[in-house]
Amino acid sequence: MKKIIRHYIMENLLFTEDESILQDSDSFLDGGIIDSTGVMEIILFIEETFGIKVNDDEMLPANLDSVDNLAAFIQRKQAQAVAA
Repeated sequence: MKKIIRHYIMENLLFTEDESILQDSDSFLDGGIIDSTGVMEIILFIEETFGIKVNDDEMLPANLDSVDNLAAFIQRKQAQAVAA
């Protein structure tokens, strides 16, 4: 899952294939990788790719601000969907 997320970020937001530029724990906001439009792009990407719905109250840096945070958030959402 992290590989898919990293590939998307590298290709669509950083426009590079140099993976050394982004560590899984790097903050997208602090690093200037994304702005508010980028957040919306990431949300659309994870909704379409992983089949989850991101609610307004979940649009937080704790969920969306790094590869690590995104992967953990997606795993939680998928586990909730299975439990429901």
